[in-house]
Formats: sequence, C-alpha cells, structure tokens
Amino acid sequence: MNEIERLIESIVQYSEDVVDGRVVACRKHRSACARFLEDIQKSDSDDSLFYFDIDEVYRFYRWARMFKHSKGVLAGKPIELTPFQLFVTGNIFGWKRRDNGLRRFRKAYIQLARKNAKSQLLALIASYEAFLSPEQSEVYIAGWGREQSSIVYGEILTQIRGVEMLEGKFTDSYGRIRHLRSGSVIQPLSKEARKTGDGKNPSLGVVDEYHVHETSEIYDVLISGMVARPNPLLVIITTAGFDMSKPCFTEYQYCSDIVDPNSPIENEEYFVMICELDKDDDIKDERNWPKANPIVCTYEEGVAFLRSELQTALDVPEKMRNFLTKNMNRWVDQKENGYMPMDAWRDCGPSEGKKLPDLSVRDCYVGVDLSMKVDLTSIGGVVPLGDGRVYVWQHSFIPEDTLSAKRKTDKFDYDLAIQQGALTVTPGAVVDYRFIQQKLKEIAAENLWTVQEVCYDPYNATQFAQEMETDGFTMVEIRQGMRTLSEPTKLLRELVKSGRLIHNGDKLLTWAVGNAIVKQDHNENIQLDKEKSTNRIDPIAAIINAMVRVVINEQSADVSEFAEEDFLSKLWG
Repeated sequence: MNEIERLIESIVQYSEDVVDGRVVACRKHRSACARFLEDIQKSDSDDSLFYFDIDEVYRFYRWARMFKHSKGVLAGKPIELTPFQLFVTGNIFGWKRRDNGLRRFRKAYIQLARKNAKSQLLALIASYEAFLSPEQSEVYIAGWGREQSSIVYGEILTQIRGVEMLEGKFTDSYGRIRHLRSGSVIQPLSKEARKTGDGKNPSLGVVDEYHVHETSEIYDVLISGMVARPNPLLVIITTAGFDMSKPCFTEYQYCSDIVDPNSPIENEEYFVMICELDKDDDIKDERNWPKANPIVCTYEEGVAFLRSELQTALDVPEKMRNFLTKNMNRWVDQKENGYMPMDAWRDCGPSEGKKLPDLSVRDCYVGVDLSMKVDLTSIGGVVPLGDGRVYVWQHSFIPEDTLSAKRKTDKFDYDLAIQQGALTVTPGAVVDYRFIQQKLKEIAAENLWTVQEVCYDPYNATQFAQEMETDGFTMVEIRQGMRTLSEPTKLLRELVKSGRLIHNGDKLLTWAVGNAIVKQDHNENIQLDKEKSTNRIDPIAAIINAMVRVVINEQSADVSEFAEEDFLSKLWG
C-alpha cells in the first residue's frame, strides 16, 4: 500500500471509528462522518454527482508537512495533520463535482473549542489556496476586529517564513502577502479597520470567530464577491457564543440541520463539522471532553488545561459561561457578565406535560423595586414550597404617559405583557403607589397567600413604607449593598440551575432576567449592576429583595456561614 492509499484508508478508518464509537465524538460529529462514509459508497457509482480526489488531498497533506508548529508543546516540530484535521481538510479539498471537476463544497462551517489549532489549520488552508492554486487567487481572512483577523494572518507569515524552500517566492508588505509567480494575495479584513471586502473578488474567504461578528456584513460581502469565481470556498470557523441574536447562531442552527439525519434540510455544497458537548453531557466527566476538543484531549497538557479551566468556573460561577462556550463549545444564552444562564431559566418555566405545583395557602415574601415613579416599578414574590423548591412571580406597573416612549426605546413587547396580566398601566405621568397596594392584595387573595413581609429598598421609599404598614403589611428594609444581596442573588441562580425554581413563563420577567448584569468585588460577592444593565431589570431585582428575607427566615443559621454549594442542602432541609 503506497502513501496515497494509506491516506484514504486512514480517513475512512477515522470515520468508521467515530461512527462506531471507538473515537469519542458528539452526535453532529458522528453525523458528519456517517455522511462521508455514505458519500464514499455512492461515489463508486457512475450516477454519483461527486467523486473523491485523493490526489488533491495528498497534495494538501504534503503541503502541511512542510511547516512547523509555532506554539504549544509541539512548537518547532513539523506539522503532522491529526486524523481529525485530515478528515476535515480531506472533505473540503477531496470532494469534486463529476461534471466539471470543481469543488463540491463551496462552504465549510467548523465549530471547535479553543486551543484546538484552529488558526494553524486556517493558515494552512489559506497558503495552500494562494500558493498552489492554478488561478490568481484572492484570499481574505475576515475577523470582526482588527486583532482577530491578524491572528491567522500572523500564523500564515510564521509558517511560510519558516520554510527555506519558499524563500524569495512571496512578499509581505502593506499588510498583504503576495505570491510572486501566480500573483495570488492573502489579506486580512475587519470591520474595525473599515476593510470588509467590498469590491474584492475572493477565491477563498475565511470568516474567523464568527460568533463575535455583530452582523453578517463581512460574510455577505465575501459571498457576493465570489460570484465570478468558478471554484470559490468560504470557510467559517468559530467557537460557540453566548448571544443568540447574532448571525453565527443562525448559521449554527442551519448547519446543525444539515447534519441532522432527521431533518429535511439538505445542502450538498456545505461541509459541516461541529464538535460540542451533547445536550445532556456532564461537563465534569472528562470522558466527554474530546467531543468538543478533538485535538486538546489528545495530550495530557491539554486535558490538564481543561481541568484547570473547569475548576476556575466551578469556583467562580461568573466564569462558567466562558468555560461552556470556549472550552466545551456549547452555545449559552447569557451575555457578558450576565446573571443567569437563560436556557436553565426557560427550563424552569412551563412546558408540555409539566404542571405547576399547588400554590394555594402558602407563605409569600414580596420584594419591591420602586425605581423612578416615571419608569417601570415592580413587585416580585418568592413562595417557598417546603421541599427545597420555590415559586417566583412578578407584577409591574408603568405610567400611561411613559408607555408610548418605552414601546419605541425598549426592545420588548409591553402590549403582550399587559395582555398576559403581568403589567398594569397606571393613569398619568407617574406610578401611583396605591395601585401597588391594591394589586398585592388582589394577588394574595387570589392565591390564598399570607404575605409574610414586604421587602423594599429604603431609598426614597419612606412614604410608601408608611402607607403599606398602615395597610397592615410588615415592611422590611433591604439595604442594596453586596453584603446584603450577594448570597441571595447567588442562591436564586443556583435554584434555577438545579431546577428547583419554578416560574409561570412570564415574558416580562424572563426579559428582565436576560437583561441582568452582575458586578463582583474582590471577594467574589455579586449583585445586579443596574448601571450596566441597560434594559429593564426591575422585576428580578424585586424578587432578589424578597429572597433576602426568604433565606434568613426559612433557615435558622446565618447564610454567611455557608458556601454557595451548601445552600441547597441547608435550605429547607
């Protein structure tokens, strides 16, 4: 068996090992390998639209071996493509159209956790296209920021400068690499540098770390510029992100459907490789880590790195979002310094076949966030269910004269909240606090709740507190510092993550939770950051005010004695 035969044999063997479970891989990775094996089988038929050009794959393989690792434990050693890298590049370059010999795959989406040699692989693909293409190629490396687009460009330069055979065959000037014989160029692009590729004619476009791109502008420009190219290729490579409103998540969903055998969506010109932890995988189980880290987990230093990152995330929950997205390659619906993992929050709401517990005849602790009289004012309640679970609710108020402006400025459907009974519009330009008193009475009577305490921020609330006390409510001041709010804020989040919090799916409350940003001091105490939470957080702030007294009254010991992980076992037995 010669070297070329061994190469195709190794790609096929890798695919079979993944599909059969001998190589640990996620569901989407296995689907990509199953797709390859099925296509290889089909390619033997004359009716097949595609064939596998192993000679092209071999050329790329030999090209990669010319270069050396620039970083990590293998720095200075020749690059030997891993089975995973060989599978990915073999698919991208190997599949050709039978009718014209051009590329089958014109797009590739590769989603990997960090430290899995993404920049190295992109650099190899870019230089191969520019230096060995039969046409005058234009290769563009597109990041959203200047620094990001320069990372792969710098890796390309490091690789080609380290090969004596390429000396004198290229120039690097004015931020552009030019291959002298063919005239092909490699150039970084970025929105920040105001270079997005307009007017370009890319043969290869690389969209790096797509999850940070605010819009699809650069992606769209590259695609539109490829129209005149007979053999174009767009490669998107990224880790997972945490903002599901960005274009990368839409692309991720579409690509997930392509490799889903149960999905009707097919795209024969799009190669997809997604390496992530599957939905129900335990992040603490190291046996799952190779699913997102097909290269990092092949050497002990890589596994040790992941252990260290996990421990940090467990010690400091605010860092868990980055661990899940960057190291486990999971999409997490939670903004930077965001308070709550929104997928866990939604899981605590209603769903098909899931019933709310009996909430009648319970104690209820109520928090109040008065905000400004001209703005949103909220009350929020916590109802302990006696088994370690809590039910939370909110009701908000907004002045009629303010509502029209808020419809335009806030990214929320206030009319829907009004229809759902989660928001009351009060007449005039300010919230009359008598509406709060009346609504609280109605909610308590409707549910047969005993309102144990009404918890409020004492700032500008003296008159409100006096009127509520006159009406028979027990009023408790809640100072708004970290010393008071940190542990209840953490506990509420832990109850959500453990599935021990229940809510009714209130859209306004969910919006507020998603808006909440936390700030942290040097002792890792946290509280909601009202200055940086640019949209409304009043409903969740009210609930946290109530949570302060729930923690104190529902357990005998001082909450400060317990670490966060002990809360659930200490609270309510």
